[in-house]
Amino acid sequence: MTRRILLIEDNRANMDLARYLLEAAGFICEEALDGEAGLLAARRSAPRLVVCDLQLPGIDGFEVMRVLRADPGLSGIPIVAVTAYAMVGDRDRIIAAGFDGYVAKPLDPRKFAAQIEAFLDAPAPHPAAHDKTIPLGQDQDG
Repeated sequence: MTRRILLIEDNRANMDLARYLLEAAGFICEEALDGEAGLLAARRSAPRLVVCDLQLPGIDGFEVMRVLRADPGLSGIPIVAVTAYAMVGDRDRIIAAGFDGYVAKPLDPRKFAAQIEAFLDAPAPHPAAHDKTIPLGQDQDG
């Protein structure tokens, strides 16, 4: 089973950190620096998981998620928001919008790969149920 992940992140330092952590854990990463490039990459490679920043140039992460969910060939791919949005209610709003999970920035290098791994191990998502979320301020262990 492939461990190919698409990272959509416009900040090069954040992209490099996420990629380094995931590749060190055995993932194969493809990257896109904006939403449009992310959609093209998803259509081209059909990754097992998409890790998507919300604040992107051009189309934002919410629109990326909506387009992927509307594509019958890609709608079942889990999409995890990775964002600096960390205000009360942001997590719930992100999950309600259709993301399968949420990881807050700054990334915790000790936990990030395991957090992402949990989404690959999860049962296939369905539109009404997003049960593999990471609550704001918490990690998989607690």
